[in-house]
Amino acid sequence: MTDRPAAPPAPSLPSEDADLPGAQLTVTGADRAGVTAALFAALETVGPRLVEVVDVEQVVVHGQLTLGVVVREVADGTPPDTVGALLEQLSRVAADVSAGTGMSVTVEASGPTAPSVSHPGRPHHVIVLGRPLPPAAVAGAARAIAAVGGNIDAIRRLSDYPVTSIELTVSGAGSTELRTALATVSAATGADVAVEQAGLARRTKRLIVLDVDSTLVRGEVIDELAARAGRAAEVARITAAAMNGELDFEQSLRARVAALAGLPATVLDEVREHLVLTPGARTLIRTLQHSGFRCGIVSGGFTQITDPLAAALGLDFAAANTLEVVDGRLTGGLVGEVVDRAGKARALARFAAEYDIPLEQTVAVGDGANDLDMLNAAGLGIAFNAKPVVREQADTALNQPYLDAVLQVLGFTRDEVLDAL
Repeated sequence: MTDRPAAPPAPSLPSEDADLPGAQLTVTGADRAGVTAALFAALETVGPRLVEVVDVEQVVVHGQLTLGVVVREVADGTPPDTVGALLEQLSRVAADVSAGTGMSVTVEASGPTAPSVSHPGRPHHVIVLGRPLPPAAVAGAARAIAAVGGNIDAIRRLSDYPVTSIELTVSGAGSTELRTALATVSAATGADVAVEQAGLARRTKRLIVLDVDSTLVRGEVIDELAARAGRAAEVARITAAAMNGELDFEQSLRARVAALAGLPATVLDEVREHLVLTPGARTLIRTLQHSGFRCGIVSGGFTQITDPLAAALGLDFAAANTLEVVDGRLTGGLVGEVVDRAGKARALARFAAEYDIPLEQTVAVGDGANDLDMLNAAGLGIAFNAKPVVREQADTALNQPYLDAVLQVLGFTRDEVLDAL
């Protein structure tokens, strides 16, 4: 067997590498193809000593590129050059790249290239969104993050329609303190600020459950039915008290349903035909289905409304209460198990088990107190234009009129949404 020639020794990396000469090149100008390739190709020509790449960051904002690269000399056992010598070499590189690309390229000493600071705790995504998105919301979020010891590691825009949303990747702060601090920013500026833990769990969500009344559709179906029975004001008062958590849901539901006694069953078809979907509902569902989500509804409303709605939207599952009908008229009673606050959570668990999806990979969206158990059971619970008691207890809250804003909380960009439609 022929012996292979010994490989050349690799450059050593002693602990004092951080003291080797380092510099940063910053490229700015109108974004165009080939700029990054040109810069790194030029860096290959730096000599007579070798340099290594320590850090790179690039961002494009409205067609304007900013590219930063930090390099330092490679330790090879010989005395290092001075910072001035390295800067002189890199200045020639900068001039060549600028001449070849038309970009502005600056060079400056970077100081000791110490390792990146490690911030304890799991990172989080803070999503700031609004229409319009006021600068005060972004400034307030940044101050609040700093006040609880957080550090903003990265910022990117997720969408410019139907809301403008930006995502800040934050380290060094916990979920509770971030949500508490950022809630005051949302209240003061009118923008929504959502907090979600970063990591694989965010993009492994696979099932979403939506409440129906005042979430998937505008308004409350039972209020529409009560109006046809001439008891709108009475039922609306009971509905409001139930959604605010002031009344037991099952008792309030039975009281409201009793007010419908005698209505012809045909009014259910009339109400269903006049349902108005919340803006963005179809976009949300189509995008998530395109991404492999199981999508469905769990409602304290009625199967006579929700089952046809689920079929029309191509949903995977639906659960709701069933109005009793005898001789073509509503009796004022219900048939079967009541889907109340606890029932909604049970339905979420049942559907997740049916599709073999862990609860931590589920999302629930709702607005009323009867949604709270479901929101808390899901991996991510989102209060959508919700009552105060729900906003306070949910993982995050959205007060935008667009249901597809949920996509930004899940980390979808506008381009990803457009690809799914």
